[in-house]
Amino acid sequence: MSKTYFTDEHEWLTVDGDVATVGITNHAQEQLGDLVFVELPEVGTKLEKGDDGIVVESVKAASDVYAPASGEVLEVNEALAGDASIVNAGAESDGWLYKMKLSDPSELEALMDADGYKKLID
Repeated sequence: MSKTYFTDEHEWLTVDGDVATVGITNHAQEQLGDLVFVELPEVGTKLEKGDDGIVVESVKAASDVYAPASGEVLEVNEALAGDASIVNAGAESDGWLYKMKLSDPSELEALMDADGYKKLID
């Protein structure tokens, strides 16, 4: 059974076993505006929690997306290379950024659930 977590940097991750799918929240994409480019990490990249693993560029600005947990990138959302607007259309679904194998699942304990994240952005 999968569980979704949120960070105060506006990333989400859905964890199934020891694999997490990572993206930015709907709130984050609304703040950024129309995305024009997503710089994805290489498969095999090892990220530590808090590393800036990705850059998303919108018509307004470029922003770092931080790794919400430590692990190794297993897969990236190749569709974003040709169409960054997928993130705007479905930030918390089809607009996922990458999947990673978690190296320290205990890091998830410091993250928020959906209710906690809602309180943060309200």
